Amino acid sequence: MKTFTSDDCNKTDKRGLWIKNFFQSKDNYLYRIIKDRALVLMVLPGTAFFILFYYLPMYGIIIAFKDFDMTSSFFGGDWVGLKHFKDFINNYYFFRLMKNTFLLSFNTLVFSFPMPIILALMLNEVKNKSFKKLTQSATYFPHFVSTVVIVGIMVQLGNYDGVLNDLLSYLGIGRQTFFTDPGWFRPLYISSEIWQKAGYESILYLAALATIPTEQYESATIDGAKRLQQIFYITIPGLVNTIVIILIIRLGQVLRLGFEKVYLMYNPAVYEVADVIPTYVYRRGIQGLDFSYSTAVEFFNSVISLILVIIANYISRKVANESLW
Repeated sequence: MKTFTSDDCNKTDKRGLWIKNFFQSKDNYLYRIIKDRALVLMVLPGTAFFILFYYLPMYGIIIAFKDFDMTSSFFGGDWVGLKHFKDFINNYYFFRLMKNTFLLSFNTLVFSFPMPIILALMLNEVKNKSFKKLTQSATYFPHFVSTVVIVGIMVQLGNYDGVLNDLLSYLGIGRQTFFTDPGWFRPLYISSEIWQKAGYESILYLAALATIPTEQYESATIDGAKRLQQIFYITIPGLVNTIVIILIIRLGQVLRLGFEKVYLMYNPAVYEVADVIPTYVYRRGIQGLDFSYSTAVEFFNSVISLILVIIANYISRKVANESLW
């Protein structure tokens, strides 16, 4: 039978003390996870969503560099390198796709990005709580409506015999062919984006406004500052950090237009201005079954988006001293 000496007891005590210190150390990740387990459980669904639908599918990018065959695995097929990327750049529709995507995205960003900020500033000035809640509910509601329903409403209102054309005819302007006239596609898309998203996106700015100390407004009032002066010198500077971060994120999505709305709104009559990279990827990948080529186009799109985020983050760090990293 083995006998335990004092050295064995000391080793056991040291091991137990090390384990105890390991789990109780505030610098230990496991300790922090156990301590904040409620927060960890709260973010698990979102983390699982991104892992399942954004990170795990990344292995499929490999087919952009191969001639993918549906009868084989993702790792089968002949390696062709950058062939599909060169084919896309040399494609007849390349410049039209890039121009349409940039113009539609840039115009949407320019006109829609300030709207949630303006709406948040206006709601922040409303003192009647009932009216404020009613306005918030009315502006949030379109965000929760399906894109199909949104476009359906637009089609019904903008039909040649629709309410909007009836109003234009009554005013003597004349009826318009909104959905078959290329000149109307971008204004319709941008206005619908503002209507659908401005209210919901204003929540972030309202939350940022709530963090501004009320003492600053009280001091400004004592110093004789008018309400408009308080907005320019207290409210807007308090939103700068939030505005910069959201702008950087939006720039990263400048080439990633909402496929659903463009696809539902466009038709051969407006292809000249409405055909963008996401719809082209759909036609070549899903309808044309050219998976390798469409994957290369989408990967090209993602790389350009990443470059835009890096540039925007660098400029923001240098100019405004605010950045994502």
